[in-house]
Amino acid sequence: MKVSTFKRCRCRDDAGRELGKRCPQMHRADGSLNPRHGSWSWRIEMPTDSTTEKRRVIKRGAHRTEGEALAQGKAVVELLAIPAPGDLGAQDRAQIMTLVDEALKRRAPLPAAEDIRRRVRTGQPIASRVTVAEFLDGWLAGKKDIRPTTWAGYESNIRIYLKPALGPIEMDKLRVQHVSAMFDDIDDFNDRLAEVRANGTAEERRALRYRKPVGPATKQRIRATLRSALTDAMNEQLITANVAKFVKLASGKRPKGLIWTRERVARWREIRALIAAKEAERAEAIANRDRAAVVQLADEIAALEERERPSPVMVWTAAHTGAFLDSITEHRLYALFHLVTFVGLRRGEACGLRWVDLDLDDGVATIAEQLFSAAGKVGVGRPKSDAGDRDVALDKATCLVLKAHRKQQREDRLKWGAAWVDSGRVFTREDGSELNPPWLTDLFGDLVAVAGLPPIRLHDLRHGAATLAKAAGIDTKVISEMLGHSSRKITDDTYGHVFAEVAREAAEATAAIVPRKAAAGGHGGPGGLRLVSDSGA
Repeated sequence: MKVSTFKRCRCRDDAGRELGKRCPQMHRADGSLNPRHGSWSWRIEMPTDSTTEKRRVIKRGAHRTEGEALAQGKAVVELLAIPAPGDLGAQDRAQIMTLVDEALKRRAPLPAAEDIRRRVRTGQPIASRVTVAEFLDGWLAGKKDIRPTTWAGYESNIRIYLKPALGPIEMDKLRVQHVSAMFDDIDDFNDRLAEVRANGTAEERRALRYRKPVGPATKQRIRATLRSALTDAMNEQLITANVAKFVKLASGKRPKGLIWTRERVARWREIRALIAAKEAERAEAIANRDRAAVVQLADEIAALEERERPSPVMVWTAAHTGAFLDSITEHRLYALFHLVTFVGLRRGEACGLRWVDLDLDDGVATIAEQLFSAAGKVGVGRPKSDAGDRDVALDKATCLVLKAHRKQQREDRLKWGAAWVDSGRVFTREDGSELNPPWLTDLFGDLVAVAGLPPIRLHDLRHGAATLAKAAGIDTKVISEMLGHSSRKITDDTYGHVFAEVAREAAEATAAIVPRKAAAGGHGGPGGLRLVSDSGA
């Protein structure tokens, strides 16, 4: 293919026909071309070595100089030379010309030759441009072999964060800076939310009342979703690099677990007293129809509630745990909370436990299924990981509790008669149907509030089981296997801070065993202790 150039103008004669080269203004008096009139075009004669392609001439123009026209013509020739010659490359050449025409109409740069080579080499459509939004929609629709809860997490991240920020970008144009800008916008939102809560007007606070800051762990999950999708895009050869891998984010470390010590409980009670006072003021404001005061007090109550827990992960002491169990001994699901307290099952594992999974004579529970909630429906799945598929040893007291629960369930079955739902689950609703895990979480919160105990999450009972086992001197490896962790390191990382507090309490208990007549912290006695008499003088 060769490129030639020519000059023409758009002037027309009396009949409305273009004059083209015949325009008298095209040349100066000496016969040379007039640089101030007309425009330059390039001309390419397409190859004729195909049985399906007829001889074809392509002309495009509107360039100011001959040099510009020649350069663009050569760039088009380079693009058209990429596909295979003859019939084999005819369709690709047609698609390339579609891209060229679109670029010329928009006065945009021509397609990059390297991009076209990659598309031709990998067999991708040349003229179509897949956006990030289009790819993510198709990718998510094809994810049928993952857990529903994982799918729901992907869907949420794509809908809320990825598509609004990255959706219009073409897949092969996605760059690290685009992804980084998305996380910068998230940080800006967090700053804006903090500013509004601290100094915003009542209207601004009301608008953002139900919005929460996006934490490091959530940002890590957003990136993980994008990274997984782009890995599949690379396998399909839609892109050459996974840009999500190169975005720097703060570590999404697990929050430190803390024990509800006396000092922390005292502080919690102070905050609860403040909340009760604010709620009384709010009730009065509602009675007086003082809308501004109602909104203001609601914000203040929400801010106090955020300070109730020193950490998102809080663990009861043994005394708290005992008080809770004592307060619910008559509850229909007492056995469930007892089991989670001492064995540390996950919520879905407890809900999914079947009678066929229990051997109460030998004291073994096999964790083989779990229930989960997705899109408002209860589903059944395998445990969270291979390590989660495990046998758990049960103590004699727990076996007795489960036997009593089984007896009560049999009585319930007789009472319900034909209306009984034979789900086979150990823990069920009143009619024998499966529990909805989120409902169980709400129930636990209500039971804790009624007991007047410092707040923890249902999942924190699992943390408490690990703490109790550690306090009893159980090795971390055994605790890890009981909890279904894939490695001892996960157990250490998750519970290390709590275990340290247990160790300090053990040290204090050990020191208290030995009776002394010396007061610690004094001077003049052995080891820097001040000796005192039996009378305390």
